[in-house]
Amino acid sequence: MTPRLTLIILLSVVLGIGLTPSVPAAAVPTTGEPLYDSTSMYPRVIRLQHGDAKGQILASATTFTERGGEVAIFRSTDDGKSFQHVTLIPAAQGFGKPGLCCGSIYELPQDAAGMPAGTVLWAGTMGQEARPMRTGLDVWRSDDAGSTWRRLGTIMTSPHDGGTWEPEFSVDRKGRLAVYFAEETATAPRDQRLARMTTDDGVTWTDKRYVVDSEPGAGRPGMPNVRRLPNGSYLMVYEICGVPGSQYDCAVYTRSSRDGIHWGDPLGGHRRVVAESGNYFVAAPTFTWAPDGTRDGRLILVGQQLKNPDGTPAAGNGSTLFVSDGHPAKPWREVTAPVAVPDPFRHPCPNYSSTLLPVGRGEILEIATDFAENQCRAFFGTATVA
Repeated sequence: MTPRLTLIILLSVVLGIGLTPSVPAAAVPTTGEPLYDSTSMYPRVIRLQHGDAKGQILASATTFTERGGEVAIFRSTDDGKSFQHVTLIPAAQGFGKPGLCCGSIYELPQDAAGMPAGTVLWAGTMGQEARPMRTGLDVWRSDDAGSTWRRLGTIMTSPHDGGTWEPEFSVDRKGRLAVYFAEETATAPRDQRLARMTTDDGVTWTDKRYVVDSEPGAGRPGMPNVRRLPNGSYLMVYEICGVPGSQYDCAVYTRSSRDGIHWGDPLGGHRRVVAESGNYFVAAPTFTWAPDGTRDGRLILVGQQLKNPDGTPAAGNGSTLFVSDGHPAKPWREVTAPVAVPDPFRHPCPNYSSTLLPVGRGEILEIATDFAENQCRAFFGTATVA
């Protein structure tokens, strides 16, 4: 069994996703250009806002070499029309245990945690292939717009074989660097919840708080995304899985914060994302904010699967984005995605945790994954969002 297939099967186990015995044969998305000529999973993309590289686009993806799990970094200098491979971060080697998944890339928007604005950070889950499994969240830092990287350290390590997953950074209104992640480190029950920690130096992380939770056995919140909006408020998008038998298992939700610190009752306040048609997304959500000439702009969101109101696969499954014109509590409208992934299903590859970024005038760049040449590969494309 190849390391790539081993990883896909392992991810399916830890994420609670059903998996058929073999990876499907090559199924290239109907649109999109290949980002990389090797395995490339869980993509993330940002636009740099500081220094000589201001305006350039950086992307990251999980890949695997003979050395183990690594992070492939890519750069675009033409607004997402093309990407060049920059370097590999030896993430699993740095952690000292095999396994790598679900990483994110982030540029500090201001001085924070003793680091200057423009510092680029990457964090991800390490160690899930170790036996016994002891996952940890590791952080790497770049001071030259993603060209070279050095390891800062570990945010936290699980005390047992419960996982720590999907770290995402944000700077709160007090100027503190925070990380949000999913964890299942409680002794009993092992239900998953969303945690937040902060740091003063990028190395030592403290003040862990649970911002999204559920009653025992009632669900597993996961995959948090947090963005600061132009009005100064913060929006979080996440999934709640582990609701067997429900058509809303792994449905996508939002919640808001005025300061990026206080998120309301962890057990309540879940607003399910629903389109005007009644359709909804299931699993692996991400979102971005895009300007549209108005004060509030637009929120643009993607999920792995699109469902009809009755829970059956919708016609636009794998090729649809949701757009909210200024207010995430209102019904969202559906638009065509830049990259179409044919019929994605519950599996950590097809259309799994795609990533979005506004480019040009009213355009969105998307990087999504699908099977090609017996690998999970990333593909990118842009489209106008009306």
